[in-house]
Amino acid sequence: MSRKIWLDGNIVDEAEAKISVFDHGLLYGDGIFEGIRFYAGRVFRLEEHIERLYLSAKALLLKMPWTLQEVCDATLETIRANGLQDGYIRLVVTRGVGDLGLNPYLCPKPSMFIIASGITLYPKEFYENGLEVVTCSTRRPTPASLSPQVKSLNYLNNVMAKVEALKAGAKEGLMLNEQGYVAECTGDNVFVVKKGVVLTPPVSDGSLDGITRQVIFDLCDELDIVIREVSLTRYDVYTADESFLTGTAAETIPMVKLDDREIGDGKPGPLSLRLITAYGQKVRSEGTVF
Repeated sequence: MSRKIWLDGNIVDEAEAKISVFDHGLLYGDGIFEGIRFYAGRVFRLEEHIERLYLSAKALLLKMPWTLQEVCDATLETIRANGLQDGYIRLVVTRGVGDLGLNPYLCPKPSMFIIASGITLYPKEFYENGLEVVTCSTRRPTPASLSPQVKSLNYLNNVMAKVEALKAGAKEGLMLNEQGYVAECTGDNVFVVKKGVVLTPPVSDGSLDGITRQVIFDLCDELDIVIREVSLTRYDVYTADESFLTGTAAETIPMVKLDDREIGDGKPGPLSLRLITAYGQKVRSEGTVF
């Protein structure tokens, strides 16, 4: 069965979902995106994701011709058109068709497409046994160049860091900022546990203020677990009792080794597993019904 794609107001077959070679998203990475998960007929944190899409658009002076509610409705329509109950949504907004120059004001109308599909970011055994991660030489872009809060189509730093990790035999790579502090992984936020306290880098150190990251803060509050934002070095990760990563696509997954150093005893830790279980329960009981 061919996937159905929402493209500029219409549901079309995957083979018909085409954009122009003059689209600025293709030519210059001039656009934004969001990834959203849905579980058992519910879209998790739909409004928060779409609101963040609009904030990214505002930061890039990309005027959205759709209302926030229209984008939410289009997202739900795309899921229903594909007959899915569990999966992943990718929304992409480009500057639209222009010419070969950089001038974005020659693109009269943005374009948007929405994909609904299944996703498996990591094999099941890594969720059970944990990930081994390596530090990448490719650094996270600085906030002075482009804010890490903007989910833009310009993801080449993350792609090249992912290449480094894969060539080193790891599934994920840790990215540092220009000062050498931990920013995030190529697609995930980083958490460590030290003496019963959960620690994660502040967004000022170059990480995306991820929505799954925010869910972990909510869960820690619900479960009376202390959580703090602090700058972290690799040493702090090496010597942590536990560690885990979070992201919309990755969900929550333990990290058990960094740069060939075992974190804790080299197995998923009890507090990490407690949060992972609570996260799984939350995403399957909350959300927008479609």
